[in-house]
Amino acid sequence: MTDRQGRDTGALANPSAVGLVAVIVAATDGEPRALTVQVPGQAGGRSDGLPAGPLVPEHPTLERGLRAWVERQTHQRLGYVEQLYTFGDRDRQGDEPHGLHTLSVAYLALVREVRPGGPAEASWRNWYRYLPWEDFRDGRPPALAEIEAKLLAWAGETADPKLRRRREDRLSLTFGLFDGAWNEERVLERYELLFEAGLIPEAQGQSGAATPGDGAVTGQPMAFDHRRVLATAIGRLRGKIKYRPVVFELMPPTFTLFQLQRTVEALSGTNLHKQNFRRLVAQQGLVEETEGVTSGAAGRPARLVRFRREVLLERPAPGFRLRPAKRPG
Repeated sequence: MTDRQGRDTGALANPSAVGLVAVIVAATDGEPRALTVQVPGQAGGRSDGLPAGPLVPEHPTLERGLRAWVERQTHQRLGYVEQLYTFGDRDRQGDEPHGLHTLSVAYLALVREVRPGGPAEASWRNWYRYLPWEDFRDGRPPALAEIEAKLLAWAGETADPKLRRRREDRLSLTFGLFDGAWNEERVLERYELLFEAGLIPEAQGQSGAATPGDGAVTGQPMAFDHRRVLATAIGRLRGKIKYRPVVFELMPPTFTLFQLQRTVEALSGTNLHKQNFRRLVAQQGLVEETEGVTSGAAGRPARLVRFRREVLLERPAPGFRLRPAKRPG
């Protein structure tokens, strides 16, 4: 429950039980990037994690607490921020080494990349480093063949026909097995299925089925449950760009249509037909031309455009209705 200032009243009664986690996204040179920090782990090791910290009494709201932690750890000032999800599973890995938090409130932030700083050794990372099966821009991800074979084996290992049928239904819904229907927004569902099947290193604590070598196929692990948080953010953003022009939060003041298309492709993990994309942008009235053109690059100069903010007042859902150039096979 929140009060009129957006504060979680139950959390504020026991602030040490609440963690704040930020998925900070940028798109640079046609690649989707998330801001990560180095998190101490067991035996002196370190792993990639997301900027995070506990809610403390001096934070008047959850969002202001999040902004304070991000700036302290990475020197990154946040612009567009929205609450993503509250993670409160009883068996979730906490956001502190000793699992002090009973729940974490995650936020999604969209920024333009700047060089990070701060004490947490922050770095921008391509988010497909952590979820490689989600990137179809160069065709079907090589990791999917092995992942699907293991998932089919997992579905068939039970002697209960009803349970086997439920597992097969989930494989169809999430990975498009049996019917080939891949929904790019079901990022979290795919990650959670891999976790339940014990096919990723983070699942070792519960199922014991994964081995460290599995990370070569299913991506680099992250600290605590931060890869689950990242998957949630990717799915949310992929859905949101279809009906809200949030992608322009990631673009510079002026840009080319080619740069815009590459950014949308990077976020969605799929290639788009060039002429169809440009026709959609024009029909939606999302951009307007400027007097500027590109210079110093190979090929013909391209006209620079900018986001046309009036579109926010003209229609309720101005976004990109994605139509891949070729359906992922």
